Amino acid sequence: MLSLPALLTERFQAVTGVDPELRPATRPQFGHFQSNVALRLAKAEGRPPREIAQRIVAEVDVADLCEPLEIAGPGFVNIRLKAEVLAGVVTGILTDPDSVIERTSEPQKVVIDYSAPNVAKQMHVGHLRTTIIGDCFNRVLTAVGHEVLPQNHIGDWGTQFGMLVEQVLDEGIDAAALSLPEAEDLYKRGSKRFREDAEFAERARRRVVALQSGDPQTRAIWQALIDVSLVGFNDTYARLNVKLTDEHLAGESTYNDDLASVAAELQASGTAVVDQGALVVFVDGFNAPMIVRKSDGGYGYSITDLAAVRHRVRDLHANRIIYVTDARQSDHFAQVFAVCRLAGWLPDDVLAQHIGYGMVLGTDGKPYKTREGKAMLLADLLDIAEEQASPEIALAAIKYADLSSGLQKDYVFDAARMTATTGNTGPYLQYAHARVSGILRKAQAEGWGAGTVTVLDEPAEQALALQLSRFGEVVAEVAQTLQPHKLCTYLFDTATALSSFYEQCPVLKSEGAVRESRLAICAATRTVLGRGLDLLGIVAPDRM
Repeated sequence: MLSLPALLTERFQAVTGVDPELRPATRPQFGHFQSNVALRLAKAEGRPPREIAQRIVAEVDVADLCEPLEIAGPGFVNIRLKAEVLAGVVTGILTDPDSVIERTSEPQKVVIDYSAPNVAKQMHVGHLRTTIIGDCFNRVLTAVGHEVLPQNHIGDWGTQFGMLVEQVLDEGIDAAALSLPEAEDLYKRGSKRFREDAEFAERARRRVVALQSGDPQTRAIWQALIDVSLVGFNDTYARLNVKLTDEHLAGESTYNDDLASVAAELQASGTAVVDQGALVVFVDGFNAPMIVRKSDGGYGYSITDLAAVRHRVRDLHANRIIYVTDARQSDHFAQVFAVCRLAGWLPDDVLAQHIGYGMVLGTDGKPYKTREGKAMLLADLLDIAEEQASPEIALAAIKYADLSSGLQKDYVFDAARMTATTGNTGPYLQYAHARVSGILRKAQAEGWGAGTVTVLDEPAEQALALQLSRFGEVVAEVAQTLQPHKLCTYLFDTATALSSFYEQCPVLKSEGAVRESRLAICAATRTVLGRGLDLLGIVAPDRM
């Protein structure tokens, strides 16, 4: 169902042929919306704006939604929705909570590639944004009716595993008994030896060959390192309240057996050519070709991503593929997509998107790191936030700070500011939900129920009802544009409208139909805030 603003826009556009660009009225006496469409059409039509406005008012069919339209000033059209229309929207939220989110008429299969930590390494601050943003996309796209396939492209293959396995054997340890921090310490010891001990480095390289050829002992240790890493990853995912599980794993090793066929298919089609012994793809607009296979026979960095796209379209039948990584990888993915289109693996009707994000900064404006200058562990970052508030509130603070500004912008991790229950923060939205829940609890204790909305006389009541009507439209827009800050802004505006409603429209102190109606508005607002926070991956508490 279209929101009221969208429905009005559609009706006006049928008469004017252009977007009426509805704006909220500056004062209640001017109605709910104003449009300057007559002023914009006046120059093109060579007629006075008020004359055009009079024609629009006479022809537009909105009598079922609005009070009689008014013309103000040089030709503005003032629009006031009927109280019973607003009341019907709020009552509809109560009677059918699922209706608050508009389901798409064209469901798609959507692959989202996000999180992607490396085996034998703890997740650090660099994994925070990809995991939170990807989870939000998963929730929103699922809510509007798409089939979402999360893909956690963990780093579980490559030369570092020869080093890791060789270090395990030299130390005579049981890899399966390690914790993830212990596995990371093992990685650091092996890495140091690899740099300093030529004999060890040579053995590590041979061990990579053994891994690739399926040597049972090597594969067993490799799998043990993956298993202990997954325990650590899953602990972090549970702490972050995200929907990634082991069924979503699709690490680099998933595509290892496909690499030869990817290279062969690219070469056979003429998409890739041999240049100075290497198999490369030249793509217009890029400074350097993509190296598919190096001159020594090893595979280039990008071929796994090519194999993943081919698999996701050909085997998973994805209609849309979304990659959530650091914004600095935008050129890499642009080239991957371009090569896949040249190869025919990414048809024109499949949308491939790289959603890049900015860095997490400290209060000094520099990338957030430990005092030693190393990347902050994600667990330590969460601990810092939890020093300011409970885990539930701290997580709301982090997620909202991450999602509420444009994704490509850097943002400052300031735990004290982010956990405040005033201002534009996640905890403020949680507080709004808890506050309205408290009112409904008190009403229930008194035996007062929230029935239907029958009275909407006050401007604050109408403003909140109108705000609630826009929820489905906003969620649909986020599903399309992948800009979660618009949902954050909407929820903050809703909480602000709720606060104005509290101040101007007593709920529990009112009586009869007015009280019943206002309780219904509270209940509908609680539904919208709760659903909206859940789409951000934030818990909506009943008490704070």
